[in-house]
Amino acid sequence: MEIKTDLMLDAKGLACPMPIVKTKKTMKDLEAGQVLEIQATDQGSKADLAAWAKSSGHQYLGTIEEGDVLKHYVRKSSDEESQEKQHPNVVSNDDLEQVRSNEDTIIVDVREAAEYAFEHIPEATSIPLGELGDRAEEIDRNKTIYVVCRTGNRSDMAAQQLTEKGYENVYNVVPGMSEWSGETKSLNQ
Repeated sequence: MEIKTDLMLDAKGLACPMPIVKTKKTMKDLEAGQVLEIQATDQGSKADLAAWAKSSGHQYLGTIEEGDVLKHYVRKSSDEESQEKQHPNVVSNDDLEQVRSNEDTIIVDVREAAEYAFEHIPEATSIPLGELGDRAEEIDRNKTIYVVCRTGNRSDMAAQQLTEKGYENVYNVVPGMSEWSGETKSLNQ
């Protein structure tokens, strides 16, 4: 699976703290929710970027090593956590864990492809929120649909969209992948 990003920052050949300095400056130009790929050769950049993302509220997605180049992926923070949830059918992560392997269950992961690539529930199908309108017909209307994202906000919007399109038995999973403790799979597995 190719990882889709919104922007690439070339920080190859730069030593600490320059990859962080350039990343901070570049992140200011991104919209909330967009994913930045940072290419660096400084081995310390992995720990540095992960710590910086956490302290600044951005989401560190992971790193892929290709030879001497470290490709770091960071998603710009948004106001997701403070948005009001509106879809009436909400289930917990524990509820999803109990039904995730049922044949009558579909799990739709509406996070960006890069988020999905680094960690997702094995049974989940990736349909990013921005593609849901065009790809909704891929979802079997006869099954119970569980929609998951990072915190429960994008999945809330997706659950509302599906309900408006006539889908029944649609559930928003809260708090979502930010606190998922069940089995996961990643691009590297």
